[in-house]
Amino acid sequence: MSSSHDDQSARSELTAFPSPSLPSPLPQSEVLRAAYRARAAAAELAPLPRTPKDEALLAIADALIVRTREIVDANAEDVARAREAGTAESVIDRLTLTRERVAAIAEDVRKVAGLPDPVGEIVRGSTLPNGLDLRQVRVPLGVVGIIYEARPNVTVDAAALCLKSGNAVLLRGSSSAYRSNQKLVEVLRDAVGGAGLPADAIQLVPGESRESVQELMRARGMVDVLIPRGGASLIRTVVEQSTVPVIETGTGNCHVYVDAEADLEMAVRILLNSKAQRVSVCNTAETLLVHEAVAEDFLPLALAALAEAGVTVHADERVAAIAAAAESKAVVVPATPEDWETEYLSYDIAAAVVNSLEDAVAHIRLWSSGHTEAIVTKSQAAARRFTQLVDATTVAVNASTRFTDGGQFGFGAEIGISTQKLHARGPMGLPELTSTKYILTGDGHVRP
Repeated sequence: MSSSHDDQSARSELTAFPSPSLPSPLPQSEVLRAAYRARAAAAELAPLPRTPKDEALLAIADALIVRTREIVDANAEDVARAREAGTAESVIDRLTLTRERVAAIAEDVRKVAGLPDPVGEIVRGSTLPNGLDLRQVRVPLGVVGIIYEARPNVTVDAAALCLKSGNAVLLRGSSSAYRSNQKLVEVLRDAVGGAGLPADAIQLVPGESRESVQELMRARGMVDVLIPRGGASLIRTVVEQSTVPVIETGTGNCHVYVDAEADLEMAVRILLNSKAQRVSVCNTAETLLVHEAVAEDFLPLALAALAEAGVTVHADERVAAIAAAAESKAVVVPATPEDWETEYLSYDIAAAVVNSLEDAVAHIRLWSSGHTEAIVTKSQAAARRFTQLVDATTVAVNASTRFTDGGQFGFGAEIGISTQKLHARGPMGLPELTSTKYILTGDGHVRP
Protein backbone atom coordinates (compact mmCIF):
# COMPACT_ATOMS: atom_id res chain seq x y z
CA MET A 1 0.00 0.00 0.00
CA SER A 2 1.13 3.56 -0.64
CA SER A 3 1.79 5.97 2.20
CA SER A 4 -1.17 8.15 1.14
CA HIS A 5 -3.46 5.14 1.37
CA ASP A 6 -1.95 4.32 4.78
CA ASP A 7 -2.69 7.83 6.02
CA GLN A 8 -6.24 7.70 4.70
CA SER A 9 -6.87 4.33 6.37
CA ALA A 10 -5.41 5.52 9.64
CA ARG A 11 -7.47 8.73 9.65
CA SER A 12 -10.68 6.84 8.99
CA GLU A 13 -9.70 4.55 11.84
CA LEU A 14 -9.66 7.48 14.24
CA THR A 15 -13.39 7.78 13.72
CA ALA A 16 -14.07 4.04 13.69
CA PHE A 17 -12.05 3.35 16.84
CA PRO A 18 -11.96 6.51 18.97
CA SER A 19 -9.56 6.29 21.89
CA PRO A 20 -9.67 9.01 24.54
CA SER A 21 -6.20 8.00 25.70
CA LEU A 22 -4.59 8.85 22.34
CA PRO A 23 -4.28 12.30 20.76
CA SER A 24 -6.27 13.49 17.77
CA PRO A 25 -5.75 14.20 14.92
CA LEU A 26 -3.42 11.46 13.72
CA PRO A 27 -0.36 11.29 16.02
CA GLN A 28 3.09 11.84 14.57
CA SER A 29 4.52 8.74 16.26
CA GLU A 30 5.32 6.10 13.66
CA VAL A 31 4.53 3.32 16.14
CA LEU A 32 1.04 4.64 16.84
CA ARG A 33 0.43 5.28 13.15
CA ALA A 34 1.27 1.61 12.54
CA ALA A 35 -1.15 0.64 15.31
CA TYR A 36 -3.94 2.70 13.71
CA ARG A 37 -3.33 1.01 10.38
CA ALA A 38 -3.33 -2.38 12.11
CA ARG A 39 -6.75 -1.68 13.65
CA ALA A 40 -8.14 -0.83 10.23
CA ALA A 41 -6.72 -4.06 8.83
CA ALA A 42 -8.05 -6.07 11.78
CA ALA A 43 -11.54 -4.72 11.12
CA GLU A 44 -11.30 -5.97 7.52
CA LEU A 45 -9.98 -9.39 8.55
CA ALA A 46 -12.44 -10.12 11.36
CA PRO A 47 -15.51 -11.01 9.22
CA LEU A 48 -13.60 -12.90 6.51
CA PRO A 49 -14.40 -16.57 5.90
CA ARG A 50 -11.67 -19.16 5.82
CA THR A 51 -10.94 -19.29 2.09
CA PRO A 52 -9.36 -15.85 1.51
CA LYS A 53 -7.21 -16.22 4.61
CA ASP A 54 -5.98 -19.64 3.51
CA GLU A 55 -5.26 -18.32 0.00
CA ALA A 56 -3.15 -15.55 1.51
CA LEU A 57 -1.26 -18.06 3.65
CA LEU A 58 -0.51 -20.26 0.65
CA ALA A 59 0.68 -17.16 -1.20
CA ILE A 60 3.03 -16.45 1.72
CA ALA A 61 4.42 -20.00 1.61
CA ASP A 62 5.04 -19.73 -2.14
CA ALA A 63 6.68 -16.33 -1.77
CA LEU A 64 9.03 -17.58 0.93
CA ILE A 65 10.29 -20.29 -1.41
CA VAL A 66 10.56 -18.02 -4.45
CA ARG A 67 12.39 -15.32 -2.49
CA THR A 68 14.56 -17.57 -0.32
CA ARG A 69 17.77 -16.12 -1.72
CA GLU A 70 16.77 -12.59 -0.70
CA ILE A 71 15.83 -13.78 2.79
CA VAL A 72 19.04 -15.76 3.35
CA ASP A 73 21.20 -12.89 2.07
CA ALA A 74 19.52 -10.40 4.41
CA ASN A 75 19.91 -12.85 7.28
CA ALA A 76 23.61 -13.29 6.48
CA GLU A 77 24.12 -9.58 7.23
CA ASP A 78 22.58 -10.03 10.68
CA VAL A 79 24.64 -13.15 11.36
CA ALA A 80 27.86 -11.43 10.30
CA ARG A 81 27.16 -8.48 12.63
CA ALA A 82 26.34 -10.88 15.46
CA ARG A 83 29.64 -12.73 15.01
CA GLU A 84 31.59 -9.47 14.89
CA ALA A 85 29.93 -8.49 18.18
CA GLY A 86 31.05 -11.76 19.81
CA THR A 87 27.52 -13.13 20.17
CA ALA A 88 27.25 -16.61 21.68
CA GLU A 89 26.91 -19.45 19.18
CA SER A 90 23.64 -20.59 20.76
CA VAL A 91 22.13 -17.18 19.94
CA ILE A 92 23.61 -17.19 16.45
CA ASP A 93 22.00 -20.59 15.88
CA ARG A 94 18.61 -19.13 16.74
CA LEU A 95 19.28 -16.15 14.47
CA THR A 96 20.44 -18.09 11.43
CA LEU A 97 18.20 -18.81 8.43
CA THR A 98 19.30 -21.35 5.83
CA ARG A 99 17.52 -22.51 2.70
CA GLU A 100 16.43 -25.59 4.60
CA ARG A 101 15.07 -23.56 7.50
CA VAL A 102 13.19 -21.20 5.19
CA ALA A 103 11.67 -24.22 3.44
CA ALA A 104 10.62 -25.63 6.83
CA ILE A 105 9.06 -22.28 7.77
CA ALA A 106 7.12 -22.23 4.49
CA GLU A 107 5.89 -25.75 5.16
CA ASP A 108 4.69 -24.66 8.59
CA VAL A 109 2.69 -21.87 6.94
CA ARG A 110 1.06 -24.44 4.65
CA LYS A 111 0.16 -26.50 7.71
CA VAL A 112 -1.48 -23.47 9.29
CA ALA A 113 -3.52 -22.96 6.13
CA GLY A 114 -4.73 -26.54 6.43
CA LEU A 115 -5.91 -26.17 10.01
CA PRO A 116 -9.54 -25.48 10.95
CA ASP A 117 -10.44 -21.81 11.27
CA PRO A 118 -11.32 -21.10 14.90
CA VAL A 119 -13.22 -17.88 14.13
CA GLY A 120 -16.96 -18.40 14.43
CA GLU A 121 -16.63 -21.69 16.28
CA ILE A 122 -19.43 -22.11 18.80
CA VAL A 123 -17.83 -22.74 22.18
CA ARG A 124 -21.17 -23.42 23.82
CA GLY A 125 -24.79 -22.63 23.24
CA SER A 126 -28.26 -23.26 24.58
CA THR A 127 -31.85 -22.17 24.50
CA LEU A 128 -32.68 -20.46 27.77
CA PRO A 129 -35.93 -21.25 29.63
CA ASN A 130 -37.43 -18.00 28.33
CA GLY A 131 -36.80 -19.00 24.72
CA LEU A 132 -33.73 -16.81 24.10
CA ASP A 133 -31.01 -18.43 21.99
CA LEU A 134 -27.56 -17.95 23.55
CA ARG A 135 -24.30 -18.76 21.76
CA GLN A 136 -20.68 -18.13 22.75
CA VAL A 137 -18.54 -17.87 19.61
CA ARG A 138 -14.85 -17.40 18.95
CA VAL A 139 -13.76 -14.02 17.58
CA PRO A 140 -10.32 -12.55 16.81
CA LEU A 141 -8.43 -10.70 19.53
CA GLY A 142 -7.91 -7.76 17.13
CA VAL A 143 -4.40 -6.28 17.06
CA VAL A 144 -1.69 -8.52 18.51
CA GLY A 145 1.77 -7.16 19.29
CA ILE A 146 4.69 -9.59 19.42
CA ILE A 147 7.96 -8.56 21.10
CA TYR A 148 10.67 -11.13 20.55
CA GLU A 149 14.40 -11.69 20.40
CA ALA A 150 16.79 -13.08 17.79
CA ARG A 151 14.55 -15.68 16.15
CA PRO A 152 13.39 -14.48 12.72
CA ASN A 153 11.29 -17.63 12.23
CA VAL A 154 8.95 -16.11 14.84
CA THR A 155 8.21 -13.33 12.34
CA VAL A 156 6.57 -15.77 9.94
CA ASP A 157 5.01 -18.06 12.55
CA ALA A 158 3.36 -15.15 14.33
CA ALA A 159 2.14 -13.53 11.13
CA ALA A 160 0.67 -16.79 9.82
CA LEU A 161 -1.16 -17.66 13.03
CA CYS A 162 -2.49 -14.13 13.47
CA LEU A 163 -3.70 -13.95 9.88
CA LYS A 164 -5.46 -17.32 10.07
CA SER A 165 -7.19 -16.30 13.32
CA GLY A 166 -8.31 -12.98 11.85
CA ASN A 167 -5.89 -10.75 13.76
CA ALA A 168 -3.56 -8.00 12.60
CA VAL A 169 -0.03 -8.28 13.98
CA LEU A 170 2.62 -5.75 14.97
CA LEU A 171 6.04 -7.42 15.01
CA ARG A 172 8.89 -6.04 17.12
CA GLY A 173 11.92 -8.27 16.81
CA SER A 174 15.36 -7.53 18.19
CA SER A 175 17.80 -5.23 16.45
CA SER A 176 20.12 -8.21 15.93
CA ALA A 177 17.62 -9.64 13.42
CA TYR A 178 16.47 -6.34 11.93
CA ARG A 179 17.54 -6.94 8.31
CA SER A 180 16.10 -10.46 8.37
CA ASN A 181 12.79 -9.24 9.76
CA GLN A 182 12.63 -6.35 7.34
CA LYS A 183 12.99 -8.69 4.39
CA LEU A 184 10.59 -11.28 5.78
CA VAL A 185 7.89 -8.69 6.45
CA GLU A 186 8.40 -7.26 2.97
CA VAL A 187 7.84 -10.73 1.51
CA LEU A 188 4.80 -11.36 3.72
CA ARG A 189 3.16 -8.02 2.97
CA ASP A 190 3.68 -8.41 -0.77
CA ALA A 191 2.09 -11.86 -0.68
CA VAL A 192 -0.87 -10.82 1.49
CA GLY A 193 -1.54 -7.70 -0.56
CA GLY A 194 -1.28 -9.71 -3.77
CA ALA A 195 -3.88 -12.12 -2.42
CA GLY A 196 -6.33 -9.25 -1.91
CA LEU A 197 -6.07 -8.89 1.87
CA PRO A 198 -4.87 -5.73 3.64
CA ALA A 199 -1.07 -5.70 3.72
CA ASP A 200 -1.24 -3.72 6.96
CA ALA A 201 -2.42 -6.87 8.69
CA ILE A 202 1.32 -7.58 8.99
CA GLN A 203 3.64 -4.77 10.04
CA LEU A 204 7.12 -4.45 11.46
CA VAL A 205 7.07 -1.94 14.30
CA PRO A 206 9.05 1.09 13.10
CA GLY A 207 12.39 1.81 14.72
CA GLU A 208 15.11 -0.15 16.49
CA SER A 209 15.23 1.86 19.71
CA ARG A 210 13.89 0.95 23.13
CA GLU A 211 11.50 3.88 22.78
CA SER A 212 9.64 2.09 20.01
CA VAL A 213 9.17 -0.92 22.29
CA GLN A 214 7.93 1.29 25.09
CA GLU A 215 5.45 3.00 22.76
CA LEU A 216 4.10 -0.38 21.70
CA MET A 217 3.75 -1.47 25.34
CA ARG A 218 1.77 1.70 26.13
CA ALA A 219 -0.54 1.66 23.11
CA ARG A 220 -3.50 0.59 25.22
CA GLY A 221 -6.72 0.97 23.29
CA MET A 222 -4.96 0.45 19.95
CA VAL A 223 -3.14 -2.83 20.65
CA ASP A 224 -5.36 -5.50 22.20
CA VAL A 225 -2.72 -7.85 23.57
CA LEU A 226 1.07 -8.19 23.74
CA ILE A 227 2.96 -11.47 23.66
CA PRO A 228 6.65 -11.37 24.63
CA ARG A 229 8.96 -14.16 23.47
CA GLY A 230 12.53 -14.34 24.68
CA GLY A 231 14.64 -14.41 27.80
CA ALA A 232 13.52 -13.81 31.35
CA SER A 233 14.62 -10.15 31.31
CA LEU A 234 12.58 -9.31 28.20
CA ILE A 235 9.49 -11.07 29.48
CA ARG A 236 9.75 -9.44 32.91
CA THR A 237 10.15 -5.99 31.36
CA VAL A 238 7.06 -6.37 29.18
CA VAL A 239 4.94 -7.79 31.99
CA GLU A 240 5.96 -5.08 34.46
CA GLN A 241 5.95 -2.04 32.18
CA SER A 242 3.17 -2.67 29.67
CA THR A 243 -0.22 -1.00 29.97
CA VAL A 244 -1.46 -3.29 27.18
CA PRO A 245 -2.72 -6.69 28.43
CA VAL A 246 0.06 -9.30 28.25
CA ILE A 247 -0.03 -13.04 27.64
CA GLU A 248 3.10 -14.10 29.49
CA THR A 249 5.37 -16.65 27.89
CA GLY A 250 8.08 -18.08 30.08
CA THR A 251 11.60 -19.36 30.19
CA GLY A 252 12.23 -23.08 30.07
CA ASN A 253 13.98 -24.53 33.12
CA CYS A 254 12.89 -28.05 32.19
CA HIS A 255 13.71 -31.26 34.10
CA VAL A 256 14.11 -34.92 33.20
CA TYR A 257 13.49 -37.25 36.16
CA VAL A 258 14.72 -40.84 35.85
CA ASP A 259 12.60 -42.95 38.19
CA ALA A 260 13.58 -46.06 40.17
CA GLU A 261 11.68 -48.19 37.65
CA ALA A 262 12.98 -46.56 34.49
CA ASP A 263 14.16 -48.38 31.39
CA LEU A 264 17.72 -47.08 31.51
CA GLU A 265 18.46 -47.28 27.81
CA MET A 266 15.24 -45.39 27.09
CA ALA A 267 16.19 -42.85 29.74
CA VAL A 268 19.54 -42.18 28.07
CA ARG A 269 17.84 -41.61 24.70
CA ILE A 270 15.25 -39.27 26.20
CA LEU A 271 17.85 -37.35 28.20
CA LEU A 272 20.15 -36.91 25.21
CA ASN A 273 17.32 -35.74 22.95
CA SER A 274 15.92 -33.44 25.62
CA LYS A 275 19.31 -31.81 26.26
CA ALA A 276 21.36 -31.94 23.08
CA GLN A 277 19.00 -32.19 20.10
CA ARG A 278 18.90 -28.37 20.01
CA VAL A 279 20.20 -26.51 23.03
CA SER A 280 19.14 -22.96 22.19
CA VAL A 281 15.38 -23.38 22.63
CA CYS A 282 13.09 -23.15 25.64
CA ASN A 283 11.99 -26.80 25.67
CA THR A 284 15.49 -28.20 26.08
CA ALA A 285 16.22 -29.94 29.40
CA GLU A 286 18.35 -27.99 31.86
CA THR A 287 18.31 -30.34 34.88
CA LEU A 288 18.60 -34.12 35.30
CA LEU A 289 17.22 -35.76 38.44
CA VAL A 290 17.99 -39.45 39.10
CA HIS A 291 16.43 -41.73 41.70
CA GLU A 292 19.10 -43.10 44.02
CA ALA A 293 17.98 -46.70 43.33
CA VAL A 294 19.25 -46.51 39.74
CA ALA A 295 21.87 -43.75 40.03
CA GLU A 296 24.94 -46.01 40.07
CA ASP A 297 23.74 -47.94 37.02
CA PHE A 298 22.26 -45.06 35.05
CA LEU A 299 24.67 -42.19 35.59
CA PRO A 300 27.75 -43.80 33.96
CA LEU A 301 25.65 -44.43 30.84
CA ALA A 302 24.18 -40.93 30.90
CA LEU A 303 27.52 -39.24 31.53
CA ALA A 304 29.13 -41.10 28.64
CA ALA A 305 26.33 -40.01 26.29
CA LEU A 306 26.48 -36.42 27.50
CA ALA A 307 30.27 -36.38 27.13
CA GLU A 308 29.98 -37.53 23.53
CA ALA A 309 27.50 -34.71 22.89
CA GLY A 310 29.85 -32.16 24.45
CA VAL A 311 27.62 -31.39 27.44
CA THR A 312 29.13 -30.09 30.68
CA VAL A 313 27.49 -31.51 33.81
CA HIS A 314 26.99 -29.26 36.83
CA ALA A 315 26.80 -32.01 39.42
CA ASP A 316 25.75 -32.29 43.03
CA GLU A 317 28.06 -34.25 45.36
CA ARG A 318 26.40 -37.62 44.72
CA VAL A 319 26.54 -37.29 40.94
CA ALA A 320 30.16 -36.11 41.13
CA ALA A 321 31.11 -39.09 43.30
CA ILE A 322 29.56 -41.59 40.87
CA ALA A 323 31.26 -39.84 37.94
CA ALA A 324 34.63 -40.10 39.68
CA ALA A 325 34.16 -43.74 40.59
CA ALA A 326 33.19 -44.57 37.01
CA GLU A 327 36.17 -42.57 35.68
CA SER A 328 33.75 -40.77 33.42
CA LYS A 329 35.12 -38.74 30.51
CA ALA A 330 32.34 -36.18 30.97
CA VAL A 331 33.23 -32.64 31.99
CA VAL A 332 31.85 -32.46 35.53
CA VAL A 333 31.90 -29.29 37.62
CA PRO A 334 30.39 -28.66 41.07
CA ALA A 335 26.82 -27.39 40.99
CA THR A 336 26.03 -24.10 42.70
CA PRO A 337 22.59 -22.96 43.93
CA GLU A 338 22.33 -20.79 40.81
CA ASP A 339 22.61 -23.84 38.56
CA TRP A 340 19.24 -25.20 39.69
CA GLU A 341 17.42 -22.10 38.45
CA THR A 342 19.41 -21.50 35.28
CA GLU A 343 18.06 -21.77 31.75
CA TYR A 344 21.42 -22.47 30.13
CA LEU A 345 20.43 -22.55 26.45
CA SER A 346 23.86 -24.11 25.95
CA TYR A 347 25.66 -27.45 26.25
CA ASP A 348 25.31 -27.47 30.03
CA ILE A 349 23.04 -29.41 32.36
CA ALA A 350 22.61 -29.53 36.14
CA ALA A 351 22.33 -33.00 37.70
CA ALA A 352 21.34 -34.36 41.09
CA VAL A 353 20.50 -37.65 42.77
CA VAL A 354 17.20 -37.67 44.68
CA ASN A 355 15.94 -40.09 47.30
CA SER A 356 12.42 -40.52 45.96
CA LEU A 357 9.85 -39.40 43.41
CA GLU A 358 8.49 -37.01 46.04
CA ASP A 359 11.95 -35.44 46.41
CA ALA A 360 12.15 -35.03 42.64
CA VAL A 361 8.76 -33.31 42.64
CA ALA A 362 9.83 -31.06 45.52
CA HIS A 363 12.98 -30.05 43.61
CA ILE A 364 10.92 -29.32 40.49
CA ARG A 365 8.36 -27.30 42.46
CA LEU A 366 11.17 -25.20 43.92
CA TRP A 367 13.13 -24.51 40.75
CA SER A 368 10.90 -25.16 37.72
CA SER A 369 9.76 -22.34 35.45
CA GLY A 370 6.55 -24.29 34.85
CA HIS A 371 7.37 -25.09 31.22
CA THR A 372 7.92 -28.83 30.67
CA GLU A 373 8.80 -31.65 33.06
CA ALA A 374 9.49 -35.26 32.09
CA ILE A 375 9.53 -38.59 33.90
CA VAL A 376 11.04 -41.82 32.59
CA THR A 377 9.47 -44.85 34.26
CA LYS A 378 7.87 -48.24 33.61
CA SER A 379 5.58 -47.75 36.60
CA GLN A 380 2.09 -46.51 35.77
CA ALA A 381 1.64 -45.56 39.42
CA ALA A 382 4.79 -43.42 39.39
CA ALA A 383 3.80 -41.79 36.11
CA ARG A 384 0.32 -41.04 37.44
CA ARG A 385 1.71 -39.62 40.68
CA PHE A 386 4.23 -37.43 38.84
CA THR A 387 1.65 -36.02 36.43
CA GLN A 388 -0.70 -35.26 39.31
CA LEU A 389 1.88 -33.47 41.45
CA VAL A 390 3.94 -31.53 38.91
CA ASP A 391 2.65 -28.07 37.98
CA ALA A 392 3.76 -27.26 34.43
CA THR A 393 2.26 -26.49 31.03
CA THR A 394 3.31 -29.96 29.85
CA VAL A 395 4.24 -33.13 31.72
CA ALA A 396 5.88 -35.77 29.53
CA VAL A 397 5.87 -39.47 30.41
CA ASN A 398 8.62 -41.48 28.67
CA ALA A 399 9.05 -38.73 26.08
CA SER A 400 11.49 -35.91 25.40
CA THR A 401 10.86 -32.38 26.66
CA ARG A 402 11.53 -31.25 23.08
CA PHE A 403 7.99 -32.23 22.07
CA THR A 404 6.49 -29.18 23.80
CA ASP A 405 6.06 -27.26 20.59
CA GLY A 406 3.09 -26.04 18.59
CA GLY A 407 4.23 -27.83 15.45
CA GLN A 408 4.82 -31.10 17.28
CA PHE A 409 1.40 -30.79 18.94
CA GLY A 410 -0.25 -30.49 15.51
CA PHE A 411 -0.97 -26.76 15.79
CA GLY A 412 0.95 -25.96 12.60
CA ALA A 413 3.07 -23.42 14.46
CA GLU A 414 2.91 -21.56 17.72
CA ILE A 415 2.81 -17.94 18.79
CA GLY A 416 4.66 -18.84 21.98
CA ILE A 417 4.48 -21.13 24.99
CA SER A 418 2.48 -19.53 27.75
CA THR A 419 3.50 -20.43 31.29
CA GLN A 420 0.75 -18.40 32.91
CA LYS A 421 -2.65 -19.79 33.87
CA LEU A 422 -5.05 -17.21 32.44
CA HIS A 423 -6.62 -17.51 28.97
CA ALA A 424 -3.90 -19.72 27.49
CA ARG A 425 -1.34 -22.19 28.84
CA GLY A 426 1.27 -24.17 26.95
CA PRO A 427 1.91 -23.93 23.20
CA MET A 428 -0.41 -21.26 21.81
CA GLY A 429 -2.03 -22.11 18.50
CA LEU A 430 -5.03 -20.68 16.70
CA PRO A 431 -7.74 -21.02 19.39
CA GLU A 432 -5.50 -19.20 21.88
CA LEU A 433 -5.41 -16.21 19.51
CA THR A 434 -9.15 -15.73 19.82
CA SER A 435 -11.48 -14.34 22.42
CA THR A 436 -15.22 -14.98 22.56
CA LYS A 437 -18.42 -13.01 22.42
CA TYR A 438 -22.00 -13.97 23.26
CA ILE A 439 -24.71 -13.71 20.64
CA LEU A 440 -28.19 -13.43 22.14
CA THR A 441 -31.14 -13.92 19.76
CA GLY A 442 -34.72 -13.36 20.80
CA ASP A 443 -38.14 -12.67 19.36
CA GLY A 444 -39.10 -9.41 20.96
CA HIS A 445 -37.94 -10.56 24.40
CA VAL A 446 -37.86 -8.00 27.21
CA ARG A 447 -36.71 -8.60 30.73
CA PRO A 448 -39.55 -8.63 33.28
